[in-house]
Amino acid sequence: MGQRGPAPKPTALKILAGNPGHRPINAAEPQPDRSMPACPKWLTAEAKAEWRRVAKRLHDAGVLTSVDRAVLAVYCQAWARWVEAEQMIDLHGQTTTNDKGVAYLSPWLTAAISARKDVAGFAAQLGMTPSSRSRLTGFADGQQTGKAKKET
Repeated sequence: MGQRGPAPKPTALKILAGNPGHRPINAAEPQPDRSMPACPKWLTAEAKAEWRRVAKRLHDAGVLTSVDRAVLAVYCQAWARWVEAEQMIDLHGQTTTNDKGVAYLSPWLTAAISARKDVAGFAAQLGMTPSSRSRLTGFADGQQTGKAKKET
């Protein structure tokens, strides 16, 4: 059986948000190498474009480290799949018919829905959703400006 409750928020995001729960920050949390991970060569062109769009921003915010490469790669590939599926829906529509004339949902719509869920899930893990951003204390020219509030 899996762990109960929501997944814990990454410490970097807690600090950026000003530690709104006022819970102690885990001082013993493993600290991976803070170097910027390289973009995997096997990503599709659209996925690489998304990597270029977000990776440096996440790294500058202190969210992306060397060990987070796989999570960001999966997010970027899911993004690329969503884009492709949406383009195919634009071309062919949301429904199709079989050889007997019975209409059914396009497989591209199913692919788009699945990819959209993946994108949203991985974006949330990386602090890239609107709700995650609304809790951050802010960035100035790409620099981390949030500080954890002191316990009182």
